[in-house]
Amino acid sequence: FNRFKFWLNDVKFGRNMQVYTKFFLNKAPGSKITIGDDFIYTNGDAFNPLCRNICGCINTTFPYSQISIGNGTGISSACLWANSSITIGNHVNIGGDCILMDSDAHNLDFRVRNAKSKIGKMSKDVLTAKTAPIVIEDDVLIGTRCIILKGVTIGARSVIGSGSIVTKSIPPDCIAAGNPCKVIRILNN
Repeated sequence: FNRFKFWLNDVKFGRNMQVYTKFFLNKAPGSKITIGDDFIYTNGDAFNPLCRNICGCINTTFPYSQISIGNGTGISSACLWANSSITIGNHVNIGGDCILMDSDAHNLDFRVRNAKSKIGKMSKDVLTAKTAPIVIEDDVLIGTRCIILKGVTIGARSVIGSGSIVTKSIPPDCIAAGNPCKVIRILNN
């Protein structure tokens, strides 16, 4: 059923895509979601007990929003929320219950939030929230329950420790963790 849901929403996907159990997909008209070969997306404790039966999601908010996922990538019950762009490379593993969000979701000015005004059919609050692309390069491992925020690039082959909140870019070939996430060790490959 999930493959059909992706097809109905004009999501471009490669060979051997596997999306297990209940899954939420919201693709704004005109936005783009592309997924490479051998993609695996598991949801809930039936596949990964660390996910606590949480339903994962992929969301593009605007017609110009984009999500691109490379080949051989695996994700467990994560939320990918793109107002502008999320790019995930090849052979990336994203642990259970992670959130990748390229926007503040709301304007930080309380007056804009409280005004409830609209631009067309959309809330001015949402439309004026700050956004910046997220890039996860090849062969990255992101531990369970991490939050990756707007404007972050995680360099190739890096490891992000479980529970980290990534607010700034992380270089390639390192282990990083914490709140805020910081480099702990450089990897010697």
